[in-house]
Amino acid sequence: MSRLPPVAVHDKALTALAERLGLPLGGAAELMLERRDGRLVLAGDARRYGQPLAVEFVSGKAAHRRRFGGGRGQLIARACGLAHGITPSIVDATAGLGRDAFVLATLGAPVLLVERVAAIVALLEDGLAHALGDVETAEIAARMRLVHGDAATELEALVVAADFPSQVIHLDPMFPHRDKSALVKKEMRLFRILAGDDEDAPRLLEAALDVATHRVVVKRPRKAPPIEGPMPRHVIEGKTSRYDLYVHRALRAD
Repeated sequence: MSRLPPVAVHDKALTALAERLGLPLGGAAELMLERRDGRLVLAGDARRYGQPLAVEFVSGKAAHRRRFGGGRGQLIARACGLAHGITPSIVDATAGLGRDAFVLATLGAPVLLVERVAAIVALLEDGLAHALGDVETAEIAARMRLVHGDAATELEALVVAADFPSQVIHLDPMFPHRDKSALVKKEMRLFRILAGDDEDAPRLLEAALDVATHRVVVKRPRKAPPIEGPMPRHVIEGKTSRYDLYVHRALRAD
């Protein structure tokens, strides 16, 4: 993982937030945590990063997918074992901006989001608070719980502390892109500055396999090799990505 850059804040409330989450602070930081129109955003040079980064569950792409995403026929739902009569508890151990977790919660699954990058945790907290205050998303957001920690080194402790049943663990580690053309999306550039590449992915998979009671689900680019370690038992492929499944035992209907 690359060294995380300092994030500047110029607001007393945000300074308190940064201190609570252990955010590195710097006056000349490349990125700035600030409030715009009542929402928490992470902003950088617009020419390089585009629009400020925020976690949005109520509107935009999240709303469209909530309404028209395809329900339990979606690739991620099939991979995580959501079927008729089966709704497992899912740990999203690489929560990122929470998009996969929100899809799973929309389909009825309780989801524990684990995120190691403090600035992203701050955005997730804001996004969840906003979703809890909206009539269309409040019930979904109520199924989502967020914890700050590094799943590669403390997954078991985080799950135990949250008293959360880890039937399925979902992993979407950042895949190392060496070709600069792969960083076309400005949002991804900003995210990568914070999160870096998940060079500890084998350790993350090992931790997930130790903690999951039923299965581990790993999202990968379709042509990428599996994470170093045991081979997946099943693979579910889509057009651009796939899910590698490591199955301990079958999920059963309640």
